[in-house]
Amino acid sequence: MQHENLSQRTAETLKNMILEKKEYAFGQKLPNENELSEKLGISRTTLREAIRILSAEGILTVKRGLGTFVAEQMDQFTSETSGIQDFLKTKVTLRDLYETRMIFEPEAAALACKRATDEEIEHILKLGELCQKELRKNPVGKARIESEIKFHGSILEASHNEFLSKFMPMLSETIETTISLNYNSDMIAEDAHKDHILIMDFLKKRDAQALKSAVTIHLHHAVIHEQLPEY
Repeated sequence: MQHENLSQRTAETLKNMILEKKEYAFGQKLPNENELSEKLGISRTTLREAIRILSAEGILTVKRGLGTFVAEQMDQFTSETSGIQDFLKTKVTLRDLYETRMIFEPEAAALACKRATDEEIEHILKLGELCQKELRKNPVGKARIESEIKFHGSILEASHNEFLSKFMPMLSETIETTISLNYNSDMIAEDAHKDHILIMDFLKKRDAQALKSAVTIHLHHAVIHEQLPEY
């Protein structure tokens, strides 16, 4: 408990150094572990835990083999603490949305494999190709958002489950919020393009179990790249 409190206090100290004192700019690399732990008067283990906490909050980004950096995307928000807090609260809400999607969407996709008509699958695949086109053209554009919602929404509708179709607003909100944050958007777009190929292929083959796994992986990719906080 004492170590946990020290790690949390260290995380707050680092956050204050970044957001209030402006000791480290957006996108700037932090000093190495030895230097920073000595500066803060803590062990490297405590520092690593504090960095993990701030990474989950989206304030820091750990790049394997390169070091720890202040997140570049945060400079799009106001320098006021309230702007940062709104950003962090949005990420918490987004985490909840993704958790819910991961509960129902893979199962809905599996049902779509079994219940969709040939015409419905053909329609879904056309929407998928349009989504891929818009994704390559502009990953954060309005057309990409709309095409992504239509593609995933059509799979949901093809499950022919009236209750599952009620989750459409949640699906739309998740996609719109993810793209509006513009956080790690290039990585999300790259993985989304690959994931969509698998999703369409397994749907075409009516492989329910494989499609279920592909949708789960697709959602996990977004969660990982958004560095959503965990409890």
